[in-house]
Amino acid sequence: MQAELTSLESKLTQLVQLSQRLRLENISLRQELAQALSENRHCQDKIDTATARLEQLLVQLPDEHA
Repeated sequence: MQAELTSLESKLTQLVQLSQRLRLENISLRQELAQALSENRHCQDKIDTATARLEQLLVQLPDEHA
């Protein structure tokens, strides 16, 4: 009976440790995701700015058929 309790205690300790590691990993992954989303927004803003500039330049080009 004591051996079973000791084994159960050991397994429970491992479970708690795993849970703590996963919680920390989850926090880290959430931070990484937030950073990646922020960088993605920044890149999309740059693409939008470049697209608008190109559209302005295209409007200013002389018409080839004129």
